[in-house]
Amino acid sequence: MATNNLLVELFVEELPPKALQRLGDAFASVLSDSLKAQGLAAADAVWTQYASPRRLGVHLTAVAEQAPDKAVSAKLMPVSVGLDAQGQATPALLKKLAALGADASAVGGLKRAQDGKAEALFFESMVTGATLLDGLQKALDEAIAKLPIPKVMTYQLDAFSGCALPGWSSVSFVRPAHGLLALHGSRVVPVRALGLQAGNSTQGHRFEARVSPVLVADADAYEASLQDDGAVIPSFAKRRAEILRQLQAAAARIGNGVHAIEDAALLDEVTALVERPNVLVCEFEKQFLDVPQECLILTMKANQKYFPLLDAQGKLTHQFLVVSNISPADASAVIGGNERVVRPRLADAKFFYDQDRRKTLESRVAGLAKVVYHNKLGTQGERTARVQAIAAGIVALLAQAGYAGADALGTSADVAARLAKTDLLTDMVGEFPELQGIMGGYYARHDGLGDAVACAIEDHYKPRFAGDALPRNDVGLVVALADKLETLVGMFGIGNLPTGDKDPFALRRHALGVIRMLVEKDLPLNLAALLQCAVPAFGDKIVDASAALVEFMYDRLAGSLREQGYSAQEVDAVLALRPARLADVSKRLLAVRAFAALPSSAALAAANKRIGNILKKTEQVDAHVSEVLLQEAAEIALYQSMKAVLPQAQAQWESGDYSASLQTLAALREPVDAFFADVMVNAEALDLRLNRQGLLQTLHVAMNRVADLSKLAS
Repeated sequence: MATNNLLVELFVEELPPKALQRLGDAFASVLSDSLKAQGLAAADAVWTQYASPRRLGVHLTAVAEQAPDKAVSAKLMPVSVGLDAQGQATPALLKKLAALGADASAVGGLKRAQDGKAEALFFESMVTGATLLDGLQKALDEAIAKLPIPKVMTYQLDAFSGCALPGWSSVSFVRPAHGLLALHGSRVVPVRALGLQAGNSTQGHRFEARVSPVLVADADAYEASLQDDGAVIPSFAKRRAEILRQLQAAAARIGNGVHAIEDAALLDEVTALVERPNVLVCEFEKQFLDVPQECLILTMKANQKYFPLLDAQGKLTHQFLVVSNISPADASAVIGGNERVVRPRLADAKFFYDQDRRKTLESRVAGLAKVVYHNKLGTQGERTARVQAIAAGIVALLAQAGYAGADALGTSADVAARLAKTDLLTDMVGEFPELQGIMGGYYARHDGLGDAVACAIEDHYKPRFAGDALPRNDVGLVVALADKLETLVGMFGIGNLPTGDKDPFALRRHALGVIRMLVEKDLPLNLAALLQCAVPAFGDKIVDASAALVEFMYDRLAGSLREQGYSAQEVDAVLALRPARLADVSKRLLAVRAFAALPSSAALAAANKRIGNILKKTEQVDAHVSEVLLQEAAEIALYQSMKAVLPQAQAQWESGDYSASLQTLAALREPVDAFFADVMVNAEALDLRLNRQGLLQTLHVAMNRVADLSKLAS
């Protein structure tokens, strides 16, 4: 059957920029999938998405005028219900056939087939394939209905929309729609949507289109026609690539290593705001560079959608890039207008910065008592006191573990914990909440508190997201741990746990942050003890949910390790022991992986599982062996091997050489196999039975110091 390429475009008013890419993908994919499901397009037909501020479109290859007919088999009813004892059709069967457009003459052609335990009747027929008009109408309606619209508008149809009674009919859509284009090759497919009749024309750029409307000769000419006659790049991907190319070219013309800030979200948003990008270089007064660059960058990006320019060292320059939607011969007016617009924004940032520095962070501490943190957990002032207490507990645990420099941490950590939240009361953070912590660091330096405290205040929210850097110094580590533990212990203590995909207090992220700091900084801290040290800071405001929180932490750790490429077996084997020091986990995993590669690993893992099952059925058994009660040659041989191997494996385990410890234990494979082949563990004589159980208990403890090896058994 002959096919042609298909093009559908919905022309609308400016779409929400942050949702444009999702809207374009959904429109194209749903419409294409529907046509494929109806047999109008082949399964391997290729679709291309178009999405600009004022249009959603899709180009689909090899679409047929009509789908091929297909055989359909409809189950009617059990034979016992459809036919009487003489084999004649029952009224129920005749009624069912009538509903399908058939009569009694079709009874003889019904097919019998087994359906479960009973034989059933099936009516087979040929269904005429859908026409392109009907199929595209269905696909278009489905694509519009399934759009991920963030907020729906309701509007009345305009006179030019083709409605018989304009103004009397209302339509609900993301934005008012003004045009529909549908071409199969060069032929218009007369579908309708949102009160619009499909045609072969669309609108180009508001100001720079060469002709209006833009006539599209055929489906394959759509993109070129829009670019040449309409001054529009309809492809989101191509428009984004063009903006990126122009940004890089503009920065290269300035030279000296200057480059535009990298921000994929900003680039996507700007791509959704322009139809024909034109990048221009603008600048502001250098005096504004006295303000922390984070403030200037944020106000330019968030408020104006500009691309700040950084020098080779990553410092903000006084120049920035604007992506304009027009390309006048003389761009000076556009450049001047953008420079005038940004100046008040930067002046506000400078004013906030100057005003904030008139008060010290210390003077703002009392104000935290007036800021509610949580109705069950009190104010930010109370929270600050808890973070201070938890930080002191962490320092004490580090000192007990002999952590280098722990004795000197206490005072600095207390100061940083006390002042960490004070920048929430500053004008700058009030205007830009994203700068909390960052501005506290700047103000701490201005107050003369030193880099250690300033960095800790700035870093105590870290890691803010997956892949974010960790705090730079030990003071920051302590305060960041204390801050996250306060949130975790507090929220678990009042029963405010994550459910499904809802996690309003980001407890999963906080848990991963704690895990990363413990692991990557190799902190000698016991996880359970760490969580427990935070509980007393809350007094009677919470119940102790440390046990549940420990399991939550290990669950987050397990998920993180699997994402890093460790197998579920490896992760389960190591975390089954609930290792108290998380910094050891990666070494244990590598040891388990190396052990699993040994020829003897499978047999030892199976033996370990068997030992565990035997010991589960007994009462508490001491790991003690009496040599005089060893009778069988196999148990004597195993005991002698254990005497030679276990001390060495124990020493290697104690020194942290987990891989060597497991490989040393691999030497026990043959005596273990012989033991289970020749020795009856549960002997009738009680003393022999207990002695053999003690032998196995000793072996079980030794084999499971690094990981639960039974988890490796298939």
